[in-house]
Amino acid sequence: MGEIVGAGLLAHVPTVVLPEADRLELNEGKEITLVTGLEQLRRDVFERDDYDTVVVLDSHWATTVEFVVTAQERRAGLFTSEELPRGMCRMPFDYPGDPELAHNIASFADRHGTWITAIDDAYLPVYYATINLWKFLGEGLPDKRWVTIGVCQTGDMEDHLRLGRALADGIAATPGRRVLLIASGALSHTFWPLRELRDHEASDPVHIFTPEARAADHERIAWFKEGRHDKVLDTMDEFWKFKPEARFFHYLMMAGALGEQACVARARQYGEYENSIGTGQVHLWFDRPADGWTGTAPTTPHSL
Repeated sequence: MGEIVGAGLLAHVPTVVLPEADRLELNEGKEITLVTGLEQLRRDVFERDDYDTVVVLDSHWATTVEFVVTAQERRAGLFTSEELPRGMCRMPFDYPGDPELAHNIASFADRHGTWITAIDDAYLPVYYATINLWKFLGEGLPDKRWVTIGVCQTGDMEDHLRLGRALADGIAATPGRRVLLIASGALSHTFWPLRELRDHEASDPVHIFTPEARAADHERIAWFKEGRHDKVLDTMDEFWKFKPEARFFHYLMMAGALGEQACVARARQYGEYENSIGTGQVHLWFDRPADGWTGTAPTTPHSL
């Protein structure tokens, strides 16, 4: 029986993969702690040998008529971002996938009233919400498998929770798997307009698009640190007013896999809460509590 052994809500902003000199120039001569936070997270978690697979819930990969999970034996190539090719250009990547896990996840779609397809096409695009985090957390660890699942742009909150439930069941059905989940994406997510944004590139949260968005982000960070996933989920209507990235679907998929309102895992923060041209960014990591994600021992797979 496989299990989820850790999970994180992590920022993937382009700034983290810029050369250090460029980062310092953008940030008033100081390093952004989103970089140092990922470096510490790698040392604390990703360099350990107590997991074998990472599943990235990618807020940049938007499908339309179904959820898609990558099922290639290996993914390798050069990545250039269509969004910011000046800063993310010909970045090499090379990592094994996990076809068995991908197909097991997809096999639970019907049980949860959703649609999931495992795709092994070698030409399937990759996105920097996956690649930027792999560069920090996976590069140089050649035995760790990486799998990506996209958000579905026609789905709602319930659809993404259902995906998470299927994800948990697929992991449980894969013998021996020890999996880390990454919800790759931001909190509030409104950019400054083009003619203004170069005045707001520093990491100081004073540059978050509105004080109200900053306050909403801080409120949810505090709840995560208290293990109050129920409060985060029960107030999604309020949070949507501040346009969280991908409608916070990356987190909702993770929450669906960890028990939703019953999840009691407390976050520890890596680095500071920081701005990226108006958006709220943070690294939060959740270790599995000793008595389980919901405060109880693991149970049989979910059912609809």
